[in-house]
Amino acid sequence: MDVLGGNHGHEAPWKRMSKEELDNQYSPSRWVVRLGAEEAMRTYSQIGSKAGICAISLVKKGSVMMGQTVTKRARATGRSLLDVPYGEGEGEKLDIYLPEAVSEAMPFLVFFHGGYWQSGSKDTSAFMVSPLTAQGVAVVMVAYDIAPKAPVLCTGTLDQMVDQVTQSIVFVQKRYPGNQGIYLCGHSAGAQLAAMMLLANWIKHGVTPNLKGFFLLSGVYDLEPIMHTSENAPLLPTLEDAQRNSPLWHLETAPTQPADPACRILVIVGQHDSPEFRRQSREFHQTLCQGGWKASFAELHDVDHFEILWNLTQEDYVLTQIILKTIFQES
Repeated sequence: MDVLGGNHGHEAPWKRMSKEELDNQYSPSRWVVRLGAEEAMRTYSQIGSKAGICAISLVKKGSVMMGQTVTKRARATGRSLLDVPYGEGEGEKLDIYLPEAVSEAMPFLVFFHGGYWQSGSKDTSAFMVSPLTAQGVAVVMVAYDIAPKAPVLCTGTLDQMVDQVTQSIVFVQKRYPGNQGIYLCGHSAGAQLAAMMLLANWIKHGVTPNLKGFFLLSGVYDLEPIMHTSENAPLLPTLEDAQRNSPLWHLETAPTQPADPACRILVIVGQHDSPEFRRQSREFHQTLCQGGWKASFAELHDVDHFEILWNLTQEDYVLTQIILKTIFQES
């Protein structure tokens, strides 16, 4: 049986997919390419990691162990400010990892973890901290109230997360007003949250953050297909909920002009991400370009949905180098 959606994207490939195929396309851990799920879990556990997005518990457990390891290592440097409140809510906290040479003019990379808005944590996501702080970049890990901790799994949950992400950026700008630039980075569901900041009305928050770039990794930008998957349907009970939280839908229906034409947006996906994740990234990039944004697209060779993030522990990883060159304006 084909899945029927709303008016948006009526010719999109997902419209012709069965519910079972949609579940498959939007379950990233079903597309792991190294060794299979169980052996991948053991392998990644030995390295130590947590990517934030998962659908198969074996991969999830392994990635948590790795993320705990790299986060513990990052915190051991002593140059970190942990659980700093950016709002009044219990879950509204962030970690700030500082380079050895702290200055008012530091660039900041602000990271939003994935987990399909239902799992993941700032406490297991510090993959890029060491390579970036070593080069003088401060890294901020943001926590937000994931769905199981929200009052109910219904309308408003995703709206709350978007609002919390907005608050966290306002907080960083106010605390470090002399920053050299704020760069937002999100993985999977975190990329959706970061991309929603392209639409933010900063005037009502009393400060315009010095946003210089976006790194959107293996993201979901049109949430309508998510409505028809088993695991995530409770988050999006209506088409209106999905559209309101879909940056792609907003940019297509009411294009937003770039506040800063020089702000760079990098839309990045893994070669072994599912076809739907790759399609969404390509379409979001095309929509940004049509709207006048300074956007580029890259499909990283031979990495899956998790490895695209995990490999950021490596200084010579292509994505690590892309991020550093973008922040320091190297060609």
